[in-house]
Amino acid sequence: MKVLDLQCPHGHRFEGWFASADDFESQQSRKLVECPICGAKEVSRLPSAPRLNLSHGVEAKAKAKAKAPAAAGELQARVMRALREVLEKTENVGDRFAEEARRIHYNEAPARNIRGVTTPEDARALVEEGIEVMPLPVPAALKEPLQ
Repeated sequence: MKVLDLQCPHGHRFEGWFASADDFESQQSRKLVECPICGAKEVSRLPSAPRLNLSHGVEAKAKAKAKAPAAAGELQARVMRALREVLEKTENVGDRFAEEARRIHYNEAPARNIRGVTTPEDARALVEEGIEVMPLPVPAALKEPLQ
């Protein structure tokens, strides 16, 4: 099993597990590898090397450099946790979002937290009516349960 460090064009770093380097290349050429954060299919392999313990000074510098990517990974993890929580605490009304938001706003339906899909024009119209909406990009990894 090969564990590869991967990155999408938006700078999201993640690991991919493959049977071999050839397996990664095959899946990548068929557009089967995608970023779990944003769903981008243009994924590149990051260079990696075995850890070499040459001296204490070099190791300290490497640790300092490693903190920046770790902070980015922590931020991504926090965003994913927040998105999962929003998904758990809202009802998915699908493409009926604008209609259902209006029904709730005008007390024609019970008040509750909803999420769904609408056009940018409908979202602007909702805001103009005084209905608060917020775009929430949900990564493909969160749209369906993981196996």
